[in-house]
Amino acid sequence: MHHRNVEECLRELKTSLSGLREEEVRKRLSIYGPNLLKEEKESRFRILFRQFTSPFVIILMIAGIFSLFLSNVRDAMVVYGILIVNGLLGFYQELKAIASIEALKSMTALKVKVIREEKEREVPSDQLVPGDVVLLTEGDIVPADMRLIESVGLLVDEAMLTGESIPVDKNAELILEENTPLHDRLNCLYKGTVVVRGRALGVVFATGKNTELGAIAHRVQSSTPESPFTKALEGFGRIWILILLVFLSLLSLIGILQGRDTKTIIFFAVAQLVSAVPEGLPIVITIALVVGAVRLSREKVLVKYLPAVETLGSATYICSDKTGTITHGKLEVHSYHAYDKMRLFLASALCNDADRGKGDPLEKSLLDWLEKERINWEVLRKAYERIWEHPFDTNRRLMAVIVSNGSDSLEFYVKGAMESLAKMCQKECPAEVWQAHNRMAEEGLRVLAFGYASLKEVPKEIDSVKIEIVGLVGFLDPPKEDVREAVLSARSAGIRVIMITGDNLLTARAISKMVGIYQEGDLVLEGKELQKYNDEELYNLLKRVAVVARATPEDKYRIVKVLQSKGEIVAVTGDGANDAPALRAADLGIAMGSGSQAARDASKMVILDNNLSVIVNAIRRGRLTAKNVAKVIRYLLSANSFQILYNSLAILTGLPLPLYPTQILWINLVTDGVQDKAYPFTKYEGNPMNEKPKKPEKVFMGKTQFLSVVYNGLLMALMHYLLFLYVLKIYPYQTALTISFASAVVSQWAIGAQEIGEKPFFKNPIEYIKLNPYVYLGILIGAVLQFLAVTLMADYFHAVRLSLEHLPYIFLLPLLTFVGVELRKWLYFYFSRTSKSSSTLSLSRPSTP
Repeated sequence: MHHRNVEECLRELKTSLSGLREEEVRKRLSIYGPNLLKEEKESRFRILFRQFTSPFVIILMIAGIFSLFLSNVRDAMVVYGILIVNGLLGFYQELKAIASIEALKSMTALKVKVIREEKEREVPSDQLVPGDVVLLTEGDIVPADMRLIESVGLLVDEAMLTGESIPVDKNAELILEENTPLHDRLNCLYKGTVVVRGRALGVVFATGKNTELGAIAHRVQSSTPESPFTKALEGFGRIWILILLVFLSLLSLIGILQGRDTKTIIFFAVAQLVSAVPEGLPIVITIALVVGAVRLSREKVLVKYLPAVETLGSATYICSDKTGTITHGKLEVHSYHAYDKMRLFLASALCNDADRGKGDPLEKSLLDWLEKERINWEVLRKAYERIWEHPFDTNRRLMAVIVSNGSDSLEFYVKGAMESLAKMCQKECPAEVWQAHNRMAEEGLRVLAFGYASLKEVPKEIDSVKIEIVGLVGFLDPPKEDVREAVLSARSAGIRVIMITGDNLLTARAISKMVGIYQEGDLVLEGKELQKYNDEELYNLLKRVAVVARATPEDKYRIVKVLQSKGEIVAVTGDGANDAPALRAADLGIAMGSGSQAARDASKMVILDNNLSVIVNAIRRGRLTAKNVAKVIRYLLSANSFQILYNSLAILTGLPLPLYPTQILWINLVTDGVQDKAYPFTKYEGNPMNEKPKKPEKVFMGKTQFLSVVYNGLLMALMHYLLFLYVLKIYPYQTALTISFASAVVSQWAIGAQEIGEKPFFKNPIEYIKLNPYVYLGILIGAVLQFLAVTLMADYFHAVRLSLEHLPYIFLLPLLTFVGVELRKWLYFYFSRTSKSSSTLSLSRPSTP
């Protein structure tokens, strides 16, 4: 429509300035549909089904089938009960998050003024159809793509589409070339953009998915990548399952070759499988993520996808936009040079169309500045009557007015680009003015020059007026107060922040320097420079890049993909529709609550308070969540490896089973079942932002984690094997089996209490207990259940009543287990501090020539 005149557009759309008739509106609505972007909605069934597709859940289903096959209905009911509770909890949280997002959307529902049947009326924006004639004024959000019919001083913010923070002048009278790029179509308005100044009358030519905004939304409907957290858990699950199947198959084969009862051995293998697969892990992980999501929601962060909570903690890069996230999104006068201070104030007040709360952002900021300088601009406007004006001209890049205060002479005030006003100077513009202008521009300020002339009459041509420069004013969208602290916190946490913006290079560098993103030695690039480099070169460059200015959506998308290809975990922030492709591609897309629907739909999190500091604080929460998941994995695998190794040693050496299959299942209930659910509520030890980011697979099953699990499992297994060997010699098998059963339960409680903290228990026992009091409540509940098992329900668990003489055997090994793990933690604590001290000394020691 931009290449046709208004009459042709109205004719093609079969409408007129009188507007459409209601009957025609209904007809077109049935053809084109509501003026809404088609959302990629997942059905409730699909959300529910997705809760049951992880490797842990699948193997538990298989274990449940084995239990049913062997007529162990109770065991199968327990397994499937856990699965159902886990699935429903995850399903509930995702539905709750979706409802929050829907509520957010309903808060931003638009109404729009249209002309229909020659009458002006207000209708919901989703009821617009092609051919509707729409009226727009300052502050309105453009509801659909439209060709301008009339425009008066129209200035539109198209940052949502183009990324350019400077508003664009629009002109209905222009007729452009057919191949004119989107950002140069000055006679059209586009859905989602904002009218900053002026008023307009336009005819709608595209609605919903057919708008430019709809086209962007369609392009981002590619599949979103799995979170690193999900991939790490699936990888860990596959490896653990393979190890279990191979190991238990060999163990069963050995048991059968030894002449043991085949049915008992198969039942043992199934029980051991159910025990060794940490069936509590899925629900504990879900609880940990839900707890993290709830905590984040209190801090104005809505989580749409639960694993995103942990992904925050693993992030190595934050690719942040500037406007609204790092800065306030509001221009302010940063500095000025006055050569005639009174004339500068008069020019700022009189050569200005803004009013309180209304108008161009730059002009509003001038009024705010005058008020700070204690200049009453409203009084000045009453004293000086405007008798002539030259509206802002994009070609001349200036605005001018002539005012009169009742005297014979007229006063001419002009503001605009320095280059434009320099041509109007009486003499050559003084060098000191240019020097001041260049210094301000190098600081990243947007500089306006102000001029004055005394006239006797209104000139025929503005070019005939000769002025003198009365001052320069520099504008800046200032950074938010707590962003610098957030950036420094991210740096100390090993996270690199890159600011990607559509603004010019000087402004971007100035802002990034203020908040600490840009430091000495960092690089600043323009988007167009990225094309010079292949992916390998660009990745190496991005390690030193702090700012990418004049960036397009394609540039942002490519940066994300290049970083991901090298194993980096990337969080991306954005609010415009132009940010949606990068938000979708990122490991964690974070949209602003005030941003576009396309951006919110493409993201996994929505930040209601548009602030980088909120994101960095969310990373802190994410790291706590990841740490708690790692702790519960360490605890569960320690307990499970203990049982496998303990039973294996007995089978390989020809001893009877030290733990009967039903006892194994019961141990899981009174230890893992009551303790692991408390782990998500563990507090953090120290400051999580002093640690470097770790990949989820390293957090969950890295070298330290693996060695801890092996140490714990071997320690308990060897001690219990030796105890079982001894008590078999002095007591009947049933008594020895019961002692083994009770001791194993208490030992796993000891491991559970030790693994909630990484620091030694006796370093500060009071603080250690405060880390998570709920774990001890779990032990108390488990103790009551265990007492009932070995007294009232002893027959069901192949146990016998024990006397006081058996108690030392029950509690000796748990005590030794607790001390053994404490020793491991003290050794790790000592060596880690020693290595840190050594590295600090080596860094501080002067190098020898």
